[in-house]
Amino acid sequence: MNVLIFNGATDTRPEATSNRLAAYLSDALTEKGLPTEIFSLAEKQIPFFSMAEAAKKPESVAAMCESFCKADLQIWMTPLYHGSMTGAMKNSLDWLELTSKHQRPYLTGKVVALLSWADGTQAMQGINAMDAVAKALRAWVLPYSLPVLKNNLYDPQTSGFTAFYKTKLDMMVSLLCAAQSHVTAGTAN
Repeated sequence: MNVLIFNGATDTRPEATSNRLAAYLSDALTEKGLPTEIFSLAEKQIPFFSMAEAAKKPESVAAMCESFCKADLQIWMTPLYHGSMTGAMKNSLDWLELTSKHQRPYLTGKVVALLSWADGTQAMQGINAMDAVAKALRAWVLPYSLPVLKNNLYDPQTSGFTAFYKTKLDMMVSLLCAAQSHVTAGTAN
């Protein structure tokens, strides 16, 4: 069973919230015995989606589609950008159109957990945007999502995550691991 962490942020700094969250989740999943792949948009060369480009199947897009198709469990995460996910994230998800002719098209039967953060209290809007896309791509959305108020994410004394958010991140990982048994049993297909 493979887990894909889809980091929809475009920030390349190691100390960026997106990269710290992805690393934390990857470590937690690895501890549970689940190999993870972090797909970070900031490091990929995903072109703007167009049907003309789709016919050419750019190499970076083919690799991205393969990563999404092989991972039965996924975590999608994005900062809130103007009431939604990042444009680069939505663009990447649009490229999954290349999987429409597969035996199991798009993300059929995949389980997706959703996480978004914002400086204010509107992170749920990012989750709602990702939820709509995940369902349109035929994925099962984990019934536990994590909207993060970024101002409360970090412990001012340790610079690490607060105990409150560590508990929530760990809960997401535990629920995703529990979903693994349903995926392997075929009930999510």
